[in-house]
Parts: sequence; structure tokens; C-alpha cells
Amino acid sequence: MELVTTRLKLEPFNDTHYEGLRVMDSNPNVLRYITKGIVNTPEETWESIRRVQARWDKYGFSWWAIKEKSSNVIVGAACLQHLANVDGAPLEIGWRLVPKHNGKGFATEAAKAIIDFAASRVRANYLVAVAHPENMPSQRVMQRLDMTFKAIEQHYDVPCVVYELNIRSPN
Repeated sequence: MELVTTRLKLEPFNDTHYEGLRVMDSNPNVLRYITKGIVNTPEETWESIRRVQARWDKYGFSWWAIKEKSSNVIVGAACLQHLANVDGAPLEIGWRLVPKHNGKGFATEAAKAIIDFAASRVRANYLVAVAHPENMPSQRVMQRLDMTFKAIEQHYDVPCVVYELNIRSPN
């Protein structure tokens, strides 16, 4: 399901997003906190698109490509998924941006749309977000979303700061 904000369009991953996703998947700076900077191969980018499409089919949510409406360029990606992709785990929101689009508020804007989607479409009342302890920009996004620090926990096989959000039911 496509989500639209003031400046952004969030589109479920599809084949047309490959080139934009490759920009992030091949950039060690984008991946420094996710894979310790190890970039993905072109085949791994295709595999991730397929994996995400299967999750959309199974759950009705997963990863979106974030496009800037004014340019139609992919500026990042954001998700709603089970934490660490473990069925039954709390729902997690996450994001990553093409570096030249950092600092523009895109992650916060996309995450707010996903929180609204989680509340209204998925009927979620609790979300988490995780980040590498040194990833201060992501932690600042979490704070702007009114998420609160919970703990440092092991997820994705590494220690992560965990922030949480209790969502009030939409009226």
C-alpha cells in the first residue's frame, strides 16, 4: 500500500526500485551501522526485493521505497516489520536514507506515515525501533517520534538501543 506525505511517496518495494535501492545497498556509509559497512551485491539487492515482496504478500506490510514527490527520486527506504524478522516479535519501524538526503527530515516524515499506517491498518498499539548504539541520527529520529528509550538488547546478532512507542487507538 502506497503512503503519501507532504513531500514523500512511500511505495512497497517493486522491480522499478532496483536502481534506487542499489544506490543504498552499494554504499558502505549507508550500511555502516547495519552490516558494518559490508555492501550488498546486485544479486542480494534483487533477493531483498523478492523477500520484501513475499512479506508484503504474507503480512500486508514490509519495506517501502521512499521517493521525494518533487523529483520522483528514491531518497531512502523505510519499514514496518517484525523485529529481526521473527514472527510474533514486536513490530519494528526502521529507515535508511541516501546520504545526500540526510538531515532533511525525510526519515521522520516517512516514519510518522508508517506509524499512522501501523495504527490504522495493522491495528498495532506498540512499536519499537532499534539502532546501533553509535547511530545518533537514528536515535534523534526516534526521539522526534516521541519514542522512549527502553534498553540495549541483542537484535540482528548485535547490541542495539531499543526505543518503544505506545500508540493510542485512532478514534
